[in-house]
Amino acid sequence: MRYLVAPLVTTLLLVGCAKEAPPANTDVAPTTAHVTTSSPANSDKLKPLADRDPQLAKKLVAEGAVLLDVRTPAEWSERHLDGASLIPVDELDGRLEEVAKLTGGDKNKPIVVYCHSGGRAGRAKKKLLKAGYTQVTNLGGINDWPSE
Repeated sequence: MRYLVAPLVTTLLLVGCAKEAPPANTDVAPTTAHVTTSSPANSDKLKPLADRDPQLAKKLVAEGAVLLDVRTPAEWSERHLDGASLIPVDELDGRLEEVAKLTGGDKNKPIVVYCHSGGRAGRAKKKLLKAGYTQVTNLGGINDWPSE
């Protein structure tokens, strides 16, 4: 019995010592190296945005979402939505730095993409999701934008 108790007591002492907090070092200034603006725990709670929901798209843009027109420059010059930025879908992969500037580097910032009828916007959404953007919605076509 005595041989079983000694290792047990030693283990308990070691575990008890390991649980003690280290002494505070008052000579070191506090650091913010581990502070982040968006925690991974918060990004896990973000749900994917619904596509082809014009009211949601308009609400998101009113709240500061990026509005991205992925049509051609010729289509843009004919008509575009106020506040939109033009990055044609075929150029998107090479212009992701511009998207980063538009979102302020926040990959959780909502992005609303649109084109003529929704097909190119769908491709753009896939590219943005692949690039790590988490909150992307496909408005559909430019004519889907609510007038009110």
